[in-house]
Amino acid sequence: MSPVLTDEQWGRLVAAGTAEDVAAGDHVFRAGDADYDLIVIESGEIQIFRDAARWIEEAVITTMGPRSFAGELGLLNGQSAFLTARVMQPGRVHRVSRAALRALMNEDDELCDLILHALWARRESLRTGPAAMTLKFVGTASSNDLLALRRFAERLDLVHKAVALPPGELGSLDSHDITVGDLPVAFIQGEPLKRATPGLVAERLGLSYQAQADEVVDLVVVGGGPAGLAAAIYGASEGLSTVLLDAVAPGGQAAATSRIENFLGFPFGVSGGDLIGQAILQALKFGVRVYAPCEAVGLTRAGPDLLDIALSDGRLIRARSAIVTSGAAYRRLDLDRWADFERSGVYYAATPLELRQVQGKPVVVVGGANSAGQAALYLAAHGSPVHLVVRGHDLGTRMSSYLADRLADDPRVHVHTSSNVTGLDGDGTLESVRIDTVGEVDARGLFCFIGATPATSWLPTLDRDAEGFIRTGTDVGIQTLAQWQGLGREPLPFETSAPRVFAAGDVRRGSMKRVAAAVGEGSSAVASVHRALAF
Repeated sequence: MSPVLTDEQWGRLVAAGTAEDVAAGDHVFRAGDADYDLIVIESGEIQIFRDAARWIEEAVITTMGPRSFAGELGLLNGQSAFLTARVMQPGRVHRVSRAALRALMNEDDELCDLILHALWARRESLRTGPAAMTLKFVGTASSNDLLALRRFAERLDLVHKAVALPPGELGSLDSHDITVGDLPVAFIQGEPLKRATPGLVAERLGLSYQAQADEVVDLVVVGGGPAGLAAAIYGASEGLSTVLLDAVAPGGQAAATSRIENFLGFPFGVSGGDLIGQAILQALKFGVRVYAPCEAVGLTRAGPDLLDIALSDGRLIRARSAIVTSGAAYRRLDLDRWADFERSGVYYAATPLELRQVQGKPVVVVGGANSAGQAALYLAAHGSPVHLVVRGHDLGTRMSSYLADRLADDPRVHVHTSSNVTGLDGDGTLESVRIDTVGEVDARGLFCFIGATPATSWLPTLDRDAEGFIRTGTDVGIQTLAQWQGLGREPLPFETSAPRVFAAGDVRRGSMKRVAAAVGEGSSAVASVHRALAF
């Protein structure tokens, strides 16, 4: 968290900033500042603290002296400051702006590694201390709205605290003029945001997209799953100004996977959350601007070499190229009361977040592919009796053999092949599930992994197959090729029927639907982007 810099390293860091003399009592940045600097301390002393609120006192986080620097990971992801830095002893500091910090990290590998390790370590250390109270979520324990806020904060690696209340109770919120109907509430710097959503919280934290005047970015990546993250990382690392958008939070279906065992380099497996967390940090290292939740709703041509990506809030991002990695939307079972329990018992992921809702309680997992098998084993390993419902007659038809064998040998998992879920029941929260071959079983959670529909309805002009998957490269329909004659070329690998618009990952027709394949496609699409921009 506090690296010791050599004289040479210190000189290079100081040279990136602007010198400023400070007096005791000055604030070099304050909580809520939308744009603030890395503060390099040449002399004097600076105290980092969490501001007091109506219901909590001020809390000192740390004190920093000469030859150190004040700042944390929010400097890279664009988040507003959530702590305040106050001068305790007069001295001289050097302000390194966000732009200058990114330039320094791009040009100086040695300092980049030192700074990145320090910023990340500080973010991790702040999770369990008083800083976590700067962003506090309060909601009903069984509420999927509270779960959505927690998932958003965890995937974006935000320092926060979540409090789950029993149904119908408010706890200490009575004193804040808050009703049950106002839940979930997000307290941001002590101020309540009622009926909070990830989008509203992101707006308050400075994490929503804000275009700079007349800005044109080289590459917009739409979708933050493995394909999108790989595309953004490779694009930014190769010099393209890159924006990454995700309608929910980075990670996609991979982040919902409890254990990935067939990804290169992880012989003992890796959780989707850990893999995505490291990928996001890598994206920030290379200067990717990550915005979530930020939903793209349209893509139009703004000129021969320009594209406009329309966002759901009416804003536009102008870009020279785009890679669509929007993945697919989770499929739902056509059952009565399904919508009722989506907020209190139906889940589309099996990660530690969902586990906390059902640990030790009986659950039902629906699906016959790897994600369902991994979820069943993960939940069983943490004390939940599991019923795995598979529509097909053979578990090995769509599932890797190593998973199918483990499930068959695990006494904690009851596998029901040639079976379907036919009903849900419960008073407010899910209590039981009906399976056509065995009848009603106790269940406090239903985990649905029955596939997904490609998220391409916002791209009606692109050439797609009958199921909505995007055609690319040599798969593009011949009837759409006339527009390419003026360019003197055919669609490049991963390029769609629209020039300079590419697709990779689950959204692309013919993709492998595996994490490793998605990463490969996302990075390979960037090679085609470079070729397209060169024409």
